[in-house]
Amino acid sequence: MRAITIPEPGGPEALVWADVPDPQPAEGEVLIEVAASAVNRADLLQRQGFYDPPPGSSPYPGLECSGRISALGPGVHGWAVGDEVCALLAGGGYAEKVAVPAGQVLPVPSGVDLVTAAALPEVTCTVWSNVFMIAHLRPGETLLVHGGASGIGTMAIQLAKAVGARVAVTAGGPEKLARCAELGADILIDYREQDFVQEIRKATDGTGADVILDIIGAKYLQRNVKALAVSGRLAIIGLQGGVKAELNLAALMAKRAAITGAGLRARPLNEKAAIVAAVREHVWPLIANGQVRPIVDRGLPMADAAEAHRVVDASAHVGKVVLTV
Repeated sequence: MRAITIPEPGGPEALVWADVPDPQPAEGEVLIEVAASAVNRADLLQRQGFYDPPPGSSPYPGLECSGRISALGPGVHGWAVGDEVCALLAGGGYAEKVAVPAGQVLPVPSGVDLVTAAALPEVTCTVWSNVFMIAHLRPGETLLVHGGASGIGTMAIQLAKAVGARVAVTAGGPEKLARCAELGADILIDYREQDFVQEIRKATDGTGADVILDIIGAKYLQRNVKALAVSGRLAIIGLQGGVKAELNLAALMAKRAAITGAGLRARPLNEKAAIVAAVREHVWPLIANGQVRPIVDRGLPMADAAEAHRVVDASAHVGKVVLTV
């Protein structure tokens, strides 16, 4: 088969579409003939040599895919050759074939085409696990989403609105904020021109956000705590603004607030399977009835993965960038 390889870490040009050995499904795995994958910022870090795949997983980038099951490993039940699926991966999505644990596989939801389904696994699993399973966002609460126009952000807006929450977003510029508003965002904050702490307090009569979904990390830590409501929950899922920061613990305690940090890639298989099962139970019906939809900015051939990385690196997109085989 062919896959995007990284012979040497570097810029987008480091991605090479090359011939590699076919994967074989191990016990409990299915082999997927890939139709499409999607670009995540973790892929950019892996390309630069900063985010190695977990031991034993595929060395190729790609944390999600869609396609058709072409083979079943020993002990797999509930799936059949020919099933159209999408899957959460530890790696290997930028390829013509990938082996994946059966517990991380989802049926393509009703009303979504096979290629577009590649944009769903990572964002739905990330948002549902962090905003709902960990931070326990409830109806009537306010969620602040940093990077509202990103793949994660566009999904978080829709899921929060679907459960009856109020949604605030930060994004860069009026065009991205307008797209967030179309998806249901109630409070629009241009982080280039406005202080999100002041704006969220103003919009909530001084209360603050009950839950904050943060992709920035260190740079926003102190301001995020200031923006939280009493008993608020800060869920950190990205480190675009650095990994180390000082925090006034007295301010955290005064808010009776909680800070969590969680990724998906390195979690044990049973935890990933539990998240995928929860997404299938709670999110897939919302997609099937049209309340929630994948937002795809553009599609590019897999061989043009370098260009896709340039687009994501420049934040020149809204939603997901999909790569097609």
